Amino acid sequence: MKQTFKKESLTGLERTSKLPLEIVKESDLEHLPLIVQKYLSNVGVVGKEKVYNMRVVLEGRIRSNPGDSWMKLTSKQYNFFDNPTRVFYIKATKVGFPALGLHLYKDEKASFVVKLLGLIKVVDASGEKLDQAETVTVFNDMCLLAPATLISEKIQWDEIDSLTVDAKFTNRNITIGARLFFNEAGELINFVSNDRFETNGKEYNNYPWLTPVKKYNQISGYKLCAEVSTDYQRPDTTFSYGEFKVKEIEYNCKELR
Repeated sequence: MKQTFKKESLTGLERTSKLPLEIVKESDLEHLPLIVQKYLSNVGVVGKEKVYNMRVVLEGRIRSNPGDSWMKLTSKQYNFFDNPTRVFYIKATKVGFPALGLHLYKDEKASFVVKLLGLIKVVDASGEKLDQAETVTVFNDMCLLAPATLISEKIQWDEIDSLTVDAKFTNRNITIGARLFFNEAGELINFVSNDRFETNGKEYNNYPWLTPVKKYNQISGYKLCAEVSTDYQRPDTTFSYGEFKVKEIEYNCKELR
């Protein structure tokens, strides 16, 4: 999995590092709902480079069910936005043993593998439902971690009220939807989608997926989401299965780190 992470990341870096760098202008925001314009202005995207790729390092903890103990994890990911791609490598501990995981989303296809001790496969997921679910994850990354990409023509916007918008993100043959909630300060405070399934690799449950933002910080010259939880709105409860802190973000990377 580590070799796959390196190979796919290098492929994306080689491709996107050749793209001509452009600057985000005020006019690039004009087609967006007013609250999204305010969000991007507050983040600080205007006057900076358009984003073609990013590297993100996270620390956090995850669990499978409300009664389970939390597992600490660290992760590194690369996203590429010209041809939406996400390579997400996880290191965690499960029942006292080291576990490694890899989410890969490329060419509209997604896979998710987790191995104990790097050998015993405990999760092996793929298929159309995961393809759709990971398209939601890619769009969520754009909204929270790479807001400059929200000027993309792949997104269709619908203003619900002054602080709420619906968005549809299309990657070739897959279209997913989400509702974005903002506060008066123009901060994105929650992202809700009905198109991301909760799965263990075998069963898929279509529960609303939420990513409430807990904190913003200045990161790499932008005001960005620094702490977030990942939740499913199950029929009986809101189940928080992940809590993450952003440790590093780098945009328009040239080399693998």
